[in-house]
This record gives sequence, structure tokens and C-alpha cells, in this order.
Amino acid sequence: MEQINEIAENLKLLGDKTRLTMLAYIKERPLCVCDIVELMETSQPNISQHLRKLKSAGIVNETRKGQWIYYSLNIDDKPYIQEILDRIPSLKEKIDLIKNECD
Repeated sequence: MEQINEIAENLKLLGDKTRLTMLAYIKERPLCVCDIVELMETSQPNISQHLRKLKSAGIVNETRKGQWIYYSLNIDDKPYIQEILDRIPSLKEKIDLIKNECD
């Protein structure tokens, strides 16, 4: 029953369009907050709050590179999330257009 509760909570997180879109970007490559802000065209506090929820649920990892924190997927133990992300069209072309301000 606990596993069902965890899956339900994670699916609730993915039910938010902003978080689902963020994960679609992060599935292409690890991204820092400033990259996600540019891609999503929203504020840094908004993105940070969504990332905090995803990190708290164990869906994303943080990796520090110098002064920047990069976010990557952490879904090896969540195949149902991988299945959902596999169904989302690639956003790689849009990622390739950003300036990479964090570098």
C-alpha cells in the first residue's frame, strides 16, 4: 500500500504542467536553474519551488558544478515516470537554442 501511495503522490507532482515540462527538458540533459528559467520563461523563485518539490520526492538529483547546481533525473527506481517521459515529445531542439548562461 505504501508503494501505491508513493506512486500516487509522484503522479500528482507530474500532473502539474510546469513540473512535467521541466522534467521533459531535464530528460534531455542536466540543467541549471538559470537554463530552466530561460526555457520556461518564468521567474527563478517559481522554478526553484517546483524543483524543491521534485527533489523532495526523489525525482530529480542536484549536482554542484562550481557555483551552479545542475538538476538531472533520478527515476531509475520509478519506471512509471520513465514511461510517461518517453511519451513526451523531445524538447532537445529548444534546449539547443538557449545561451547556457550557467557556463
